Amino acid sequence: MDEKKILEAYTKQGARIGTEARVKLGSKEDFSLWYTPGVAAAAEHLATHPEDARRMSIKKNSVAIVSDGSAVLGLGNKGPYGALPVMEGKALIFKELAGIDAWPIVLDTQKPDEIVKVVQAIAPAFGGVNLEDIAAPKCFDIEKRLVESLDIPVMHDDQHGTAIVVLAGLVNAAKAVTKEFAGLKVVISGAGAAGTAVAKLLLASGVNDTIVLDRRGTLYAGRADMNAHKAALAECTNLRGLMGGLPEALRGADVFIGVSGPEVMSAAGVKLMAKDAIVFALANPVPEIMPEEAREGGAAIIATGRSDYPNQVNNALAYPGIFRGCLDRGVKKITEEIKLATASALAGLVEAPTAERIIPDLLDPRVVKAVAASIR
Repeated sequence: MDEKKILEAYTKQGARIGTEARVKLGSKEDFSLWYTPGVAAAAEHLATHPEDARRMSIKKNSVAIVSDGSAVLGLGNKGPYGALPVMEGKALIFKELAGIDAWPIVLDTQKPDEIVKVVQAIAPAFGGVNLEDIAAPKCFDIEKRLVESLDIPVMHDDQHGTAIVVLAGLVNAAKAVTKEFAGLKVVISGAGAAGTAVAKLLLASGVNDTIVLDRRGTLYAGRADMNAHKAALAECTNLRGLMGGLPEALRGADVFIGVSGPEVMSAAGVKLMAKDAIVFALANPVPEIMPEEAREGGAAIIATGRSDYPNQVNNALAYPGIFRGCLDRGVKKITEEIKLATASALAGLVEAPTAERIIPDLLDPRVVKAVAASIR
């Protein structure tokens, strides 16, 4: 799309979301009931019965979308103003797809302690927290601390939304090429937020032969130049202890999952993979390998993060339905079981997977309902 036209559209529109009244103020009696003096009774009640806020306030249907702007899309550290249009767009998706009132909250701090304190402080008004575009590795600690300290669902979408949709697509891709899902040999390029979550969810789903790479090569137990989160990831992946770079990892692999950056994969790399190779090149807007080149290398199934190719892996297939289900059922923690169940629900919407269709369409009206219904 033309950048000038995009900026003109955003300038002309201004805000893409806004609040709406759910009651009318058509008389003095309405004012008396919904504000003073009637509101005093509600205030007194919630002060002593905070658990009723889920039934008596916006907490029932609200999500805070929180970002520090340290990892905005594929653009890098763009700060709070760079994050604002993205978070507003996510709020629009929450409302349009799942009927959830979501607020973009962009923070003018990138310090983990301050981010945690701010989210803890604003949590009483919200039924859930969707963390977004917060860089690794601090995103892991921030999410963990908030999950442990709050009694509402908290999810870092860049991690778990991506992992859930990847898992759903991979289940169907294995069916389309008639390979045993649990027996897949998987290579993941990228050891950041998304790569870590994808690897862990694949392990939880029964895929044990998974190798993760960062810029320096494969993660393996004992490698000296890794931070704590990569070292922990190396302990549960790459059970063969393979050393080297992407070419070494790709030999005989069934699946390549790219959550790293543009053009790190090539047709030559695909040719090193097993027959009927599955390529998920998810860097956006420029993937690790373009679909045309992947096909040239012999890939049987290709997915990207883009909307102009088949099999778009988009987080919006997961998070609206997940929070819809959590809000409706009073779920306080998004567990590994919930992630696996939602991935299964998504995969189940494609009854007969083919190379061109392994993931349901983003606007499929069944998606949010199916994902929400899978949450218990």
